[in-house]
Amino acid sequence: MDKTEVVQRMQEYIGEHINDEDFNLDGVYEAVGYSRRHGDRVFKELVGRTPQSYVKSICLTEGAGRLLETRNTVLDIALDSRFLSHEGFTRAFESRFQISPAEYRKRPIAIPLFVPYPVSHYQALVKHMEEEFMTNEIIMCTVTPVERPKRKLIFQRSRKAEEYFSYCQEMGCEWEGLLNSIPEKFDVAALIELPKCLIKEGYSSVAAGVEVPLDYNARVPDGYEIAELENCQMLYFQSEPYENAEDFCIAIESVYKAIERYKPANYGYQYNYDKAPSFNFGADAATGAKIAVPAVKI
Repeated sequence: MDKTEVVQRMQEYIGEHINDEDFNLDGVYEAVGYSRRHGDRVFKELVGRTPQSYVKSICLTEGAGRLLETRNTVLDIALDSRFLSHEGFTRAFESRFQISPAEYRKRPIAIPLFVPYPVSHYQALVKHMEEEFMTNEIIMCTVTPVERPKRKLIFQRSRKAEEYFSYCQEMGCEWEGLLNSIPEKFDVAALIELPKCLIKEGYSSVAAGVEVPLDYNARVPDGYEIAELENCQMLYFQSEPYENAEDFCIAIESVYKAIERYKPANYGYQYNYDKAPSFNFGADAATGAKIAVPAVKI
């Protein structure tokens, strides 16, 4: 097995067994036939953290969900999250999220939830960026107009990003878990293309963000801004599902092609990229790729 396959199997084992009562990291190393030292080295090389840190991040994120979704005690949630005590869970939670579990349950704020991306997706993205992708294939897309009221946009700028890969290289990848932790959001976190009115000198048009209701008044995370958006139509382009999970880049690129080919005037609309951001929500094999662009009725 090459390194990517090894780490992918380690991630899959963790995902399948992390909630088993007898789960431990020895099983992760045994699944790929590596020693702990060798497994840790390869995993950290490709994922950027050790398996121990990876598992801890998943457990803390799941614990944050239980704090909001259940009435279980913090101790019960700590034990369900693979911690041995209330104190250990609280210390780890505060260290990662800068808020105690009790305070988070009482006053939820945006926190950087961990998103365990398969390493094969990252490698597929790198490969995609190194190749010139061209397709003339006709991709099936549904187009759904959605009326958006006046609302707010919570977003994080970049200085030079042009797409997802360069954005994450510059700004890191915690934005997705952080923005998705905001319960009031209209849709999931997305990579966005800002309209001209929101672009600042010295910054790129590419940002990450979510839309929230106009009356949203919770604290905005450090490094993020908030802006008001006028009411408008958004055209949601959704591709058909696809079989190979690593084809998410192709699915997203195909939706962009569909947007270019689409003739909104035939249905009483025209694109209006100066009205609001456009949103790239990414892709999932089971549901396809989803992109929303602003439009006006004509």
